[in-house]
Amino acid sequence: MTDADPPTDTVLETTPIDADEQTEAIDPLPLARVESIGTDIEANVARVIVGHESVIEHVITSLLGRGHVLLDDVPGVGKTMLARSIATSVDCTFRRIQFTPDLLPTDVTGVNVFNQQTREFEFQPGPIFGNIVLGDEINRAPPKTQSALLEAMEEQQVTADGETRSLPSPFTVIATQNAIEPNRTYDLPFAELDRFMKKLHLGYPDPEDEAELLGRTVGTHPIEELESVTDRETLVRARETVSRVEVAEPVRAYVTRLAGYTRENAHIGASPRGAIALLRAAQARAVINGRDYVTPDDVQAEAAVVLSHRVKTNDRTRDGQAIVADALEQVPVDG
Repeated sequence: MTDADPPTDTVLETTPIDADEQTEAIDPLPLARVESIGTDIEANVARVIVGHESVIEHVITSLLGRGHVLLDDVPGVGKTMLARSIATSVDCTFRRIQFTPDLLPTDVTGVNVFNQQTREFEFQPGPIFGNIVLGDEINRAPPKTQSALLEAMEEQQVTADGETRSLPSPFTVIATQNAIEPNRTYDLPFAELDRFMKKLHLGYPDPEDEAELLGRTVGTHPIEELESVTDRETLVRARETVSRVEVAEPVRAYVTRLAGYTRENAHIGASPRGAIALLRAAQARAVINGRDYVTPDDVQAEAAVVLSHRVKTNDRTRDGQAIVADALEQVPVDG
């Protein structure tokens, strides 16, 4: 679906849970129920996004694995529409931030405003206070504004004027950036890139998929008829189920060896945060495949999209993807 499709900002309103509620014990869903939720979301999104099944699945595992997603590609291939479809599939609060060169950090996080009637300052929350937040064309804003996301993405909280406020749960950022016009965009700080669980690319559709896409968009756009297939509370419980998936010591050791290989063979290798993200993504993949334990196959299926953007080389002939591909080929599973 193209990014030029209907620009409506869909807001599916529910009451976000507060910090006290977030500290309460969460009752996990049965494994089969979570597997079904993943299947339902994927089928729902596929009503709007033609093809790209693998990318859709990767976004869903990020959502279940408590991660954030960066969609990086040329304009018009469906990045924004994919994010909107995911958000619409979950009945929760959706916020959209259109990043521009003049966007300020307080436009993202919120600001204290003086109330003339009460003679007190009141905090007006910014659009970061949502369950699923779409950061559209994030690389069009300067680094100072981009950095407003750092605390939110890592700690699920925002600090403004010395006061820290918790963000609603669940909280996921799905950001898009254009891979062209480098003279009109800003590189994302490496610390921000490291906070994205995955960096994904859609690419152009196959001829058959594009023909199907054109047929679907004649008349009413399918995003306008899309309905939710689950809700916020269910998603919170599904995430709890994923977090309890068993990760045996040999699998943890395998992830450690993969991360170690990138550090030994690149200028900057995968961080410990990256290794944690890989395990969480593998847990989510295990659940959508009907298992309550992680296998090396789960790790291998997620490694490229989780680790590659965290690896920097000084060799222009080899990038992070090449390093991770080498790691998967050369690092033994059993140590």
